[in-house]
Amino acid sequence: MAKKTAKKVLFITQEIIPYVPETVMSVAGRKLPQAVQEQGCEIRTFMPRWGGINERRNQLHEVIRLSGMNLIIDDTDHPLIIKVASIPAARMQVYFIDNDDYFHRRKMLCDDKGEEYADNAERAVFFARGVLETVKKLRWCPDIIHCHGWISALAPLYIKSAYREDPPFVNAKVVFSAYNEMPQTAPQANFADCVKFREADAELLKSAGVDLTQPDALARLALAFSDGYIPGEAGADAALMALAQERGLPTMDCVVPGETGTGEVLVDFYGKVAGDEE
Repeated sequence: MAKKTAKKVLFITQEIIPYVPETVMSVAGRKLPQAVQEQGCEIRTFMPRWGGINERRNQLHEVIRLSGMNLIIDDTDHPLIIKVASIPAARMQVYFIDNDDYFHRRKMLCDDKGEEYADNAERAVFFARGVLETVKKLRWCPDIIHCHGWISALAPLYIKSAYREDPPFVNAKVVFSAYNEMPQTAPQANFADCVKFREADAELLKSAGVDLTQPDALARLALAFSDGYIPGEAGADAALMALAQERGLPTMDCVVPGETGTGEVLVDFYGKVAGDEE
């Protein structure tokens, strides 16, 4: 039989240099999409427009045709703003999900005092839905959706429930990568109400078998709805790898961004997740 290959890859990423300071995750966000693109894949990349991003220096501009809709979360309307910038050296365009309530003048996981934002899980809801709504508007159908970091952790849930019949996601497979920086507090008390959208509801959360009172709830929810798992870096929660293997998901060890062969290894893994057949 013909061999299936993942030709279109969507990266839903928490951090990308040069827009945020250099970390393991931001380097991965910058180099892994480029490595996959160099293997002949078509890519799209999304990240939040964190408050520390300098829009003028990084030449972000709003995409009017993609902005303008409101996302209702727990009965409150939140405007979705889409911005875009380019990394010429990587021939890579980056889409930014923005909103005044969730990202404007706000950092990532923690505030200036080092305390986690109480609404981080709700921010992840907005980010995931914002990315998926934008991909729908782009009318682009990815074969693989690779989610990096805690802010992307609810995308798998929505892809496999609320958006499963939307054309861009009908045949898409999802890979999740957890990193060392993950929430240390449980999702907020109204988390189920925040998640609710179409088929994504309290019953779906219950069926996932995840204890929502635990700090690792977002990562475990991501795995419950993913088709493959790759730890984002050495030292990432070993229990997540064990859980992925227990569920029978394809897994592989973390890759080092920038190493020779990284793109080929990733594309091979994506092919396995997509269901390669000889």
